[in-house]
Amino acid sequence: MIQNRLQAHTKIDTFKQIGQVADSMGLKAYLVGGFVRDMFLNRASKDVDIVVVGSGVEFSKEVNRRLSLGKYTYFKNFGTANIKQEDGFEIEFVGARKESYQRNSRNPIVEEGTFEDDIHRRDFTINSLAIGLHESEFGQLADLFNGLADLRKGVIKTPLDPDVTFSDDPLRMMRAVRFSSQLGFKIQAEALASIKKNASRIDIITQERITEEFNKILLSPRPSVGLSYMFDTGLLHRVFPELCALQGVEEREGITHKDNFYHTIKVVDNLAATSDKLWLRWAALLHDIGKAPTKRFDKRSGWTFHGHEVVGARMVGRIFKRMKLPLGDAKTYVEKLVNLHLRPIALVQDVTDGAVRRLIVDAGNDVEDLFLLCKADITSKNARKVKRIISGFELVEQKVVEVEERDKLRNWKNPITGEDVMEFFDIEPSKVIGDIKDEIKEAVLNGTIENNYEQAFELMKSIGDQFGLKKRI
Repeated sequence: MIQNRLQAHTKIDTFKQIGQVADSMGLKAYLVGGFVRDMFLNRASKDVDIVVVGSGVEFSKEVNRRLSLGKYTYFKNFGTANIKQEDGFEIEFVGARKESYQRNSRNPIVEEGTFEDDIHRRDFTINSLAIGLHESEFGQLADLFNGLADLRKGVIKTPLDPDVTFSDDPLRMMRAVRFSSQLGFKIQAEALASIKKNASRIDIITQERITEEFNKILLSPRPSVGLSYMFDTGLLHRVFPELCALQGVEEREGITHKDNFYHTIKVVDNLAATSDKLWLRWAALLHDIGKAPTKRFDKRSGWTFHGHEVVGARMVGRIFKRMKLPLGDAKTYVEKLVNLHLRPIALVQDVTDGAVRRLIVDAGNDVEDLFLLCKADITSKNARKVKRIISGFELVEQKVVEVEERDKLRNWKNPITGEDVMEFFDIEPSKVIGDIKDEIKEAVLNGTIENNYEQAFELMKSIGDQFGLKKRI
């Protein structure tokens, strides 16, 4: 069965050739790790890891010299090499090694080791599987920790004592959560207890590495699986305290509010079912982030979160900076969607042309993504209520299409520039220029004038008269 899986793989000829090079050098070489795991899960993978008992670099050089499989790169500092192929496959070579760790560092002391040493250092049993490439073991599975059985049971567990595994390299805690979210696997109870125990060790990991794993969790089929594990183990409290602040239900005078943390991760799941865009999923994750700091209780209206969309949008930049996320277009996009996420639901109650025009202008090319976010934000268990809201959203979406086709407001720019105003009235830069442009914008959005230069120019002259401005002579 195992050999059949390997024989059926598109890279079987390449693997055989690599195995022949190993035999000619008197070495043993193995396919290891994620590639083998994904092969048994019938998941596509283009990242191939090969461990050789001996010098991985010297072996890779010989493979490159004889086979010319693709672009060859040697990483001297890490003792690894890889070959990138035109079809997207990457083959990485490394020598078998053993590792030891110091308490306050995740950088291991690395020494040459046996095949068994190399397998022992693997993070999880499902990643400890290996398949021989050299002739005497070609196609044979080496499964020292019953990883295949754990794959079939859908369990994430460590080959060795989880306290040692997670304390040595705390990033493995995030990886355990990420694999559970990506694969839909459960984390073994002993490993889960160890993550809770060692959660504070995540503090020694660089933010970039943490964020890389966090993004992979967000991009998984059901991000709530990983986010729930992170919350339950305490990892999320150290990595993302603002999100944890949403958890909990408070009661006052018999009035409660929904748990905004569990609502949020449900919204992320809903969004994940319709889009694989990372930054749109971030917008879903942060859409209610401003609710914790804006939560108030009023005896007449109960719990309120007034302005949470504005406060949340302001929080995005701080969160992105701390988590080492891009501070350019991605941040601006998330800020925009967080700030606008309540607008479409308000339009359901009153779909006027003016309000629709404002939404189109403010959302620009992201209006479709905004509607995806708003639909994902519906987490009510009342099917009749959900159907009514969705029906309202569809009417608003249709109105957006109609108004956009008629008025061409997508990525709107004022027909009149500041230079137009200064030249016509012969004035220097001043506040009055902005006031004139704002009135022209309002006229376009209200439908008082059409979205063109001629009507905007006439209105500019009229407004200038009202301000006491004189035409240049």
